[in-house]
Amino acid sequence: MPEEQNKDDLPPKLFKPALKVRAVLAYRAVLDTIVGVLIFVMLLTLIGALAGLIFDFWAAASAFYGVVSTHTFAHGVVDGIDRELVIDVLSVFVLIELFRTFRDYLEFDRVRLRVLAEVGIAFILREIFIGLYDRRIDWTEILALAALLAVLVATRITAVQFEPRDDAPA
Repeated sequence: MPEEQNKDDLPPKLFKPALKVRAVLAYRAVLDTIVGVLIFVMLLTLIGALAGLIFDFWAAASAFYGVVSTHTFAHGVVDGIDRELVIDVLSVFVLIELFRTFRDYLEFDRVRLRVLAEVGIAFILREIFIGLYDRRIDWTEILALAALLAVLVATRITAVQFEPRDDAPA
């Protein structure tokens, strides 16, 4: 029969269980508030990006009308589209993916690897498209970005294949 330990031999508990639960609940409330504020900031950023997109589209459309009379229609469209318009459209897609990340955090109480991989994929594709549109990206950069894109796609596929069950602890 094992010897019973004396209460004096046990290490003292730093926190009482009730205090520990209250501390965790307070931490959770503060964290949820911070994420809520970040979502509000992201929403304002998304609205600002959309407004910038509309203004850039208006400027590109007015420039398009000036160019279309001197060129063929297809060439006028390409010349009339401003670089900033292309960057704004692609940036809005990245912001939407980031917004989904914060929303998923509030819904699932964790950041899911699949969603983070999708944000990375959208960002890498944005950089590739901007570089190709500006004709300023060379083959080594494309190769490096393609390798990073392949890793992110493989990560996303793996995250989908091995998604945690609902009954598994988070």
